[in-house]
Amino acid sequence: MGQLGGFLKIHRVGFDKRDPELRVRDYERYFALQPEEELARQGARCMDCGVPFCHEGCPLGNLIPDWNDLVYRGRWREAIEQLHATNNFPEFTGSICPAPCESACVLAIESVADAVAIEQIELAIAERAWAEGWVVPDPPALRSERTVAVVGSGPAGLAVADELNRAGHSVTVLERDEGPGGLLRFGVPDAKLPKRVIDRRVELLEAEGIEMRYGIDVGADVTAERLREDFDAVVVAIGSRVHRDLVAPGRELDGIHFAMDYLYGRNRWVARQEGRPALEPPPGGAITAEGKRVVVIGGGDTGMDCISNANREGAAEVTMLDVYQELPPSGRDARTPWPLPPKRTLSTYALEEGGERKWGAEVTGFEGADGRVQGVHARQVQGTSSRDLTPVPGSEFTLTADLVLIAIGFSHPEHTGAIEQLGVELDRRGNVRAPVFETSEEGVFACGDARVGQSLVVSAIAEGRKCARIVNRHLGGSPMDADRELIPAGPLVLGDEHSLRAEALAAGTVRQGDAFFSGPGGKDETSA
Repeated sequence: MGQLGGFLKIHRVGFDKRDPELRVRDYERYFALQPEEELARQGARCMDCGVPFCHEGCPLGNLIPDWNDLVYRGRWREAIEQLHATNNFPEFTGSICPAPCESACVLAIESVADAVAIEQIELAIAERAWAEGWVVPDPPALRSERTVAVVGSGPAGLAVADELNRAGHSVTVLERDEGPGGLLRFGVPDAKLPKRVIDRRVELLEAEGIEMRYGIDVGADVTAERLREDFDAVVVAIGSRVHRDLVAPGRELDGIHFAMDYLYGRNRWVARQEGRPALEPPPGGAITAEGKRVVVIGGGDTGMDCISNANREGAAEVTMLDVYQELPPSGRDARTPWPLPPKRTLSTYALEEGGERKWGAEVTGFEGADGRVQGVHARQVQGTSSRDLTPVPGSEFTLTADLVLIAIGFSHPEHTGAIEQLGVELDRRGNVRAPVFETSEEGVFACGDARVGQSLVVSAIAEGRKCARIVNRHLGGSPMDADRELIPAGPLVLGDEHSLRAEALAAGTVRQGDAFFSGPGGKDETSA
C-alpha cells in the first residue's frame, strides 16, 4: 500500500493554484491538478494505516487508501471503479468538499498541511475517467414499473435519484430553479466549480433514464397531493434554505442582503456571459459589489465565496467579520483536535485574492443615511463559540460599508409549499423529521439538509445514497447491486421504525436476522 516510508521522503504538494492577481480577473477555475507523475508521488505518501482514520472521517466511507495506492501504481481505471463504489459524484467532492478525510489523516496529527492530498487525488481520478471515456451511461437492464418523484436537484437529490434509477425504478427530479445542482450551481462560484462539471454529470444521469424537470416549484406549480397521486414515492431533498438573520439596529437599511441572494445573482450573471440559460434579475434588483466597500458577516465557506465574487467584481475593499477566535500558527483549533475537521483555516482561496478577515468580531448594529447603509458597528469578543461570546470592553469599532452581506448560515428548509402540503412532521430545529429517512407520511421520504440541517456536499451525497436504500425497500425492490447485501428486503416491524435496530438496518451495519445489541441494560434482539 503506497511506497514504504514514502511519507518520510515525499512532501505534500497540493493543487496548482493560479496567481491570485491573475485569476481574480476571470471566473475560470482557480486551480489545476498536478501532473500524473506528481499525483503518483502523492499517492505514495499514504501510510497504509492499521486504522484508516481518513475512511472514518469521510461521511461516504470512501475507500481512500485503496485508490491512493492504485494511483501510485498507475492503475487509474481500477481507481475510478473503487471511487464510484462509494461516491456517485467524485468530481463534485473533489472540487469543493472541505475534505474532512484530510483532517483525519494520520499525517495531519501535527498539522493539517501535512495530510495526504486526498481531495486532489480524488478529483484527478474523476477527471481522468471522464477524459478517457470510462464514465459512460449504464442504464438498468430491467425496470420495476415503480415511480419516484425527487423534489430538489442538489447533491442529495441527485444521489438518491441516481441510486434509485440504478435499482430499476423510474425517477423524475423536480427543480424550481432553471438548472440542476441546487447550491452547487447557484451558491458555489464557477472559480471553484465550473458549471459544465455539473452539466456533464446530469447529462449522463438523463442518458441513464432519469427525467429532469426545471422551473417547477412543488407546492405552487404542482401540488404535493398531485405528486403523491402520480408517483409511488416522494423524496424531499430541498436543502436548508431559510437564512439565519442578524437581529441588530439598522438591519432594515437598504444595501444589507443575505449572502446567498448575492451569490445567486453572481452565478446567474456568469451563466449569461457564457451563454447558458439564467434568469434575469428584476429591474433594480441586481446586487453588485463593483466599486463598493463590502462587509461580509460570517467566516464560513459562503462568506469566502462572497469575498471571491466581490474581488472579481472590482470591490473597493472587502472586510470579513468572524466571531471565531484567531487560529494558532499550526492551524489546528483546540476545539477541533485531530481527527476532527477544523471550522476555520489559516487562509482560503478567497483571502489569497484580497480582503481582510477580522477575527473575534461581532456586529452590534448598522448606521446609514437616506435609508441606505453606510457603516457597520462591531466589537471584539472572546469565547469558544457563538453561544458564549463575551465582549471585550473598549473594543468597539465602525467600518464604512456600501454593501453588507450576511453569511451566518441557514436554519432549516422552507416550510411553505412542498413540506406544508405534504403534512410531514418537523423536528425541534424545523427540519423534516425522518429518523430513518421515512417521514411521518407513508411513502414520503427526506434526505440531505432538509432532514439534518445545513451540512457538506459529501454528507448530502451520503444522505441520498442511504435514503435510496429505504425507498427501494418501500417499493419492494431488491438490493441495488451486489455490494448492498446488507439492505433488509422486508419491512421493519410496525412501530420499530425509529429504534436503534432500524437505524442500524438503514445504515447497512447489520444483516437481516443478525443478533443486535440494543444497548446497556437491554438485551440481544433478532432483527425483523
